[in-house]
Amino acid sequence: MNAFYLFFVWLHILAAVTWMGGMIFLVLVLVPVVRRSEHQNVRGSLIHWIGVRFRWVGWICLVLLLLSGAFNLIYRGVGWEDLRNDLFWRSFFGQALGIKLLLVALILLLSALHDFVIGPRAMALWQANPTSPETTRLRRQAGWLGRLNLLLALVVVALGVILVRGWPW
Repeated sequence: MNAFYLFFVWLHILAAVTWMGGMIFLVLVLVPVVRRSEHQNVRGSLIHWIGVRFRWVGWICLVLLLLSGAFNLIYRGVGWEDLRNDLFWRSFFGQALGIKLLLVALILLLSALHDFVIGPRAMALWQANPTSPETTRLRRQAGWLGRLNLLLALVVVALGVILVRGWPW
């Protein structure tokens, strides 16, 4: 196997693990810890600065995933002609790839909405008036968007396995 291809597979996996690991950390570690009453004085600033830092890491990972994923498809023999061919999209590989690409597009859209619209609004309101109903609503929306993105990312990983190993049925 070509060392260049193996490098891009490794990069793809590393970017996915870093991005998803960060989301899992936020959901399972950070948020439950900062909800404790003894952390209420630092809750807002801690979530804000960790969110801003992870936003950069997350978007770098998403760009690396897009680039390495495209390279991996090309290396595996999927070209522009295939993407324009209806028979390709009816194949098992094409169907899995199509679903994966749609979910990736949805993840990008939801990530942008979370990171650049709802998240910053929620944080600004939280810092200005942490008990307002609008703050609570936006914080919940941001939380649910993050969880939904994690769920979609898990499905995308499963589809990636299917692309390489085949359908389980």
